[in-house]
Amino acid sequence: DRQPCHTLPSPLPTPTPPTMLRIILFIASIVYLSPTTLAFLPAPEPSRSTNMSRSSTISAEALVDPTQRDAHYGGNVAQYLVDLHDTKSTFNFCGGMMFQLVLSDVLREHLGKVAAKGDESSEQPTIAPSSQGLMSALPNYEQSATADNIQTFHGREVRKVKDAAGGMGFALHLSLANGDDPEGWTKEEIAGYDGWKHDVSRQWRTGDMLQGEGFASFKDKFGKDAFTLHHKCYLHYDGFNKMWLSAEDGCEGTPSGDGGMMAKLKGALGL
Repeated sequence: DRQPCHTLPSPLPTPTPPTMLRIILFIASIVYLSPTTLAFLPAPEPSRSTNMSRSSTISAEALVDPTQRDAHYGGNVAQYLVDLHDTKSTFNFCGGMMFQLVLSDVLREHLGKVAAKGDESSEQPTIAPSSQGLMSALPNYEQSATADNIQTFHGREVRKVKDAAGGMGFALHLSLANGDDPEGWTKEEIAGYDGWKHDVSRQWRTGDMLQGEGFASFKDKFGKDAFTLHHKCYLHYDGFNKMWLSAEDGCEGTPSGDGGMMAKLKGALGL
């Protein structure tokens, strides 16, 4: 059965805005995320300088609407993932938890090269059909840390991230498996991986822990208070042709188009 969304290892206090401000944020999020509004919004400013000619001209709709996504990208899933990263797009997990997609520098470079080879490249990431809505339904599934950067990826959910798009302090970090990636899973993460289990029983890692294991730039990238849990991830469609990024335990999210709007609203209201 699909597991509930991830619980934190210990309760973390968060500021609670007044009720009226909550209502304002809720209404603003609905207006901002409506298809009519999104159709007139430019894509957010890219975060990297390579491959920008394409991602700087895409519409926000192409990132979230299945029909426009397919018309724009065809089978070039690598380019789609690159653009989601470059535009600081968020994935809506568990009905409202906005996680910014963050690719490691090495995985971003790898996917950029795959994208340049075109739709027919054998290295293109795959999106599983809706009938494979859980990782355990994939052909040749096994409970292991193995990932191939095509069907499965090494990922981390990161909490308390500084300046994360979506305004909630969440990021979903994907790195290159089986390669020389300074941001990749550490030896300890690989050896102790048990992502098919519920997260309550699993090992969460602080920035100090990860840096001690070899991810030297973790706190520079995500902030001194960030902590993380690593997951093997894959992509799949649902019955409406939406794409979902799913962890092995079943927690998953779909591109939201929210970007950093909620963070901007909170900033404007002084929250």
